[in-house]
Amino acid sequence: MTSKPPALGIDKTIPLEINGSQQRVRLCATRAGLPPLVVVQQGPGLPLLHEVKKFQQRVGLEQDYLVAYWEQRGCGTAPAADAHGVSLAQQADDLRSVVEWLNEETHQPVVLFGISMGATISLLAATQAAERVQAVVAISPDLQTRAGDAAVDTFLHEQARVRGSGRLRRALLKIGPPPYLDPRSFQRRAILLADLGTIERGRTFLGLVSEMVIAMLGTYGVAGTVKALRNMNIIQRRMLADVAALDLFTAPPRVTVPVHYLFGMNDALTAGFRDRDVAASIGGPGTTVRRVPDAGHLVHFDQPAAVRSLAAHV
Repeated sequence: MTSKPPALGIDKTIPLEINGSQQRVRLCATRAGLPPLVVVQQGPGLPLLHEVKKFQQRVGLEQDYLVAYWEQRGCGTAPAADAHGVSLAQQADDLRSVVEWLNEETHQPVVLFGISMGATISLLAATQAAERVQAVVAISPDLQTRAGDAAVDTFLHEQARVRGSGRLRRALLKIGPPPYLDPRSFQRRAILLADLGTIERGRTFLGLVSEMVIAMLGTYGVAGTVKALRNMNIIQRRMLADVAALDLFTAPPRVTVPVHYLFGMNDALTAGFRDRDVAASIGGPGTTVRRVPDAGHLVHFDQPAAVRSLAAHV
């Protein structure tokens, strides 16, 4: 469900030189003086600035925060050279720099609002800049890829059996078993998960991609959209090995601030670990875990009221 975006008293895009890379942050708020919050986009390789309108219509964080929509290294219209320089460690270090800049600009601690891989990056960055971070809101974080991939593989094969779907069985043969180290297999799996309703409730992959491309054309233009799609593939190719090896339970980051985890109960991607005692493993005092019904991987779009209510009180 969409609503009218909040009327903004602040809306400006700022270029930042971050660790040798030119990046952009769009700052939005209903009024001056609100505490800062950084949106850390899902990924790997997905841009963010084209989704600002959707965030504002669905979640409306600008009513409570000065929201910084951060276009990560190599994303969007960035040069291909920046995309080739992406790694999980580099994105976390870049986010630390963004947090330091925003904290110095506002003189207030920063909330990190991370989605999927963006939530993972937020957890890693929070270990480097704890004195400048108020809390982390971690939506569907990637915590243990091996367990997540195994759960997804089981889910997809079970769906093929229950539905008696030859098309789904053939698609699974093309994808093969995890790990997924090339963008083609990774993207094919995303298509299946989206069409089965585990990414955003009630949306198919075609619907989500059409929405994305239309929004990107409006934000980046034709040439910029081509660059953004190119960069997405470059970054996925570079980062999928990092993603496949990810295991924050075996080597938990030392996060000392509160982390507020949100998991969608219809999300196959987090089913392999969301019932573990995540709060005891990763997070400082005050850490919470909420498992949200009727929500897929993008909990903030499926159940925006629940997410905004939590974010407003961190």
